[in-house]
Amino acid sequence: MIKELKNQPHFNLITDNDSLKSACEQASQKSIVALDTEFVRIRSYYPKLGLIQLYDGEQVSLIDPVTITDFAPFVELLAKKAVLKILHACYEDLEVFFHYFHQFPEPMLDTQVIASFLGFPNSTGLATLIQHYFQLEMDKGTSRTDWLARPLTEKQLCYAAADVWYLLPLYQCMSQALSQTRWQSAVKFDCDLLVEKQRQPRNSDNAYLNIPNAWRMEPEELARLQLLAKWRHDEAIRRDLALNFVVQAESLYEVAKHQPKHTSELLNLGLSSNEVRIHGKKLLQLIEQSKRIDKTLYPSKIQRLTDEPHYKKTIKMLQQKLKEIAPTDLAAEVIASKRDLESLMKWGWWKNKDSQRLPKLMRDWREAFGVQLLHVLESESQG
Repeated sequence: MIKELKNQPHFNLITDNDSLKSACEQASQKSIVALDTEFVRIRSYYPKLGLIQLYDGEQVSLIDPVTITDFAPFVELLAKKAVLKILHACYEDLEVFFHYFHQFPEPMLDTQVIASFLGFPNSTGLATLIQHYFQLEMDKGTSRTDWLARPLTEKQLCYAAADVWYLLPLYQCMSQALSQTRWQSAVKFDCDLLVEKQRQPRNSDNAYLNIPNAWRMEPEELARLQLLAKWRHDEAIRRDLALNFVVQAESLYEVAKHQPKHTSELLNLGLSSNEVRIHGKKLLQLIEQSKRIDKTLYPSKIQRLTDEPHYKKTIKMLQQKLKEIAPTDLAAEVIASKRDLESLMKWGWWKNKDSQRLPKLMRDWREAFGVQLLHVLESESQG
């Protein structure tokens, strides 16, 4: 009988440097630990860390980042290659670790990724997996809670502890099931890919590409939008504010489109009085500044794959081919989402198959499938 199923989660609340050091030293002796974070992200650009959960198979440590000042032992544990870290749906947790500690948990495996290779639907939640393997209902009543409030309640702490308490035995069961398949190395690659994505720096020069309807704009308008979006991105980071709490994306679009000269025009364009009061002068300055941009530096008009004449027909053919070539022991959507197929199309049609910028479908275990899909793409473009 798995011990975690016989007992309720028990935990130590870690609130000082010495206790953290001791907990991390104990965990670093293990070959495998479970990790999770609780954070809040409503108005801020970066997630606000409320709690870190660590389970080493003996002890659950709930680490309070509000009161601890020396995280060096925890950073060492994150980086220790001899200790495998298990997380679930970890993409945002990775961002938290990197923002606060400049260190990803390495090596790392994600039970949500493993689940997709074991026939569960994409993005299967932890509670669903625990119900499936252990016939146990997890209490999710505290998931939407203010993890920055202090003191944390006993209920909150028990909820947080449960997330890692059951994660280790869950991983042991899933790992055993995975070992009966041929997908272990594929799982490792996909988990590494999550880290790789979070490593990629966010380039504020490209922030304009995320503004809705930017594709409608001409190069001169895009030059203005690029300047405005870069400023907003840098301002959001400087003030740690969610982008739309600086200025709404729609407002940037209208300003870039209409080149207002006075703050009254900004209001007429639909900007809020707050946006005009706080940033109106700056927006007008940026519009003036944009007039000095050399035409040769204007961004190109944004290409949209959906505007390509053969887009609809080709994406359907690729989806059909993917169904045909997907092996019986793996769902087609694990091999490629619609977005992955579109990335392959862009690479084949627009990027001249640049070997330095391989799409996901041409990397590692997916390459064998990607090559077959590429044949469809090539025959369609020749047709």
